[in-house]
Parts: sequence; structure tokens; C-alpha cells
Amino acid sequence: MAEAAAERSIQPISIVRHPIYNIFLPVPVVCFIGAALTDWTYLDSGGTRFWSNFSSWLLAAGLVFAAIAGAVMLLDLIRGAAANRALGWATLGLLLAAWIVEFVNSLVHARDGWTAVAGPGLILSVVGALLVVIAGWLSRDALETAR
Repeated sequence: MAEAAAERSIQPISIVRHPIYNIFLPVPVVCFIGAALTDWTYLDSGGTRFWSNFSSWLLAAGLVFAAIAGAVMLLDLIRGAAANRALGWATLGLLLAAWIVEFVNSLVHARDGWTAVAGPGLILSVVGALLVVIAGWLSRDALETAR
């Protein structure tokens, strides 16, 4: 009984009862989806370099905020603040996989415009966007505390 009470008292790292990972996680979701869309727009525009540069900036911002969200999620999971720990670790794994895919994608985007985006760039952008969307979808259920 005392263990159950102690387990409930562990709350996620939060600001005004809103977990911090919920503040940072939407940014990489939007950035990685945006990178996939700007890659597609780049291919449809006939090679307007603006869209490739925009994808690179979106990837950079998404990587920074995904790393922050992942670090906070990891701290919450280590502290035991997750209501469903198995789902929490799966969410963190998906976020890490998305981060790795998009990091490789940012290295691919550093190459010449058309060859970087036309093949592997667009594929990596779509795969990374899907991974981070699934991670964001699962994070709500995984790390909420029992109230």
C-alpha cells in the first residue's frame, strides 16, 4: 500500500502540471513533417534552392528540440514517472529512431540540392516524419501519470 502511494507521488518533470516533454515534442513533429513537405515542394518546383535550404533548417530545428524532448522523456522514465513504462520506452525508442533517421537526412541534405533530395532525402524525410508522428501519438498515453 505504501509503495502504491509512493509510486503515485512521482510526477513527470512539469511546468504548471504540464509535462515538459509535451512542450518540446510538437516542435520536431512539425519540423520533420515540414521537411518532408518542403522536399516534395523542392522536387515539384524544378529545383528552386530555397526549398532545399528550408528543409535543412527545419531538420536542424527538429533535431535540437527532439533531443531536448528525448532527454526529458528519458529522465521521466528513469525516475519512474510514467504510467505505462513499456509504452514509454517504446515511445522513446521511436523518438530516438526518428532522430537518427533525420540526422542522417540532414547529412544527406548537406550534399548538392537535386541529388540530395530527389532520392534518399525525400525517403528519409518521410520515414523520419512517420516515426516522430507515431512517437508523438504514443507519448500522450505513455507518460501520463495516473490521476
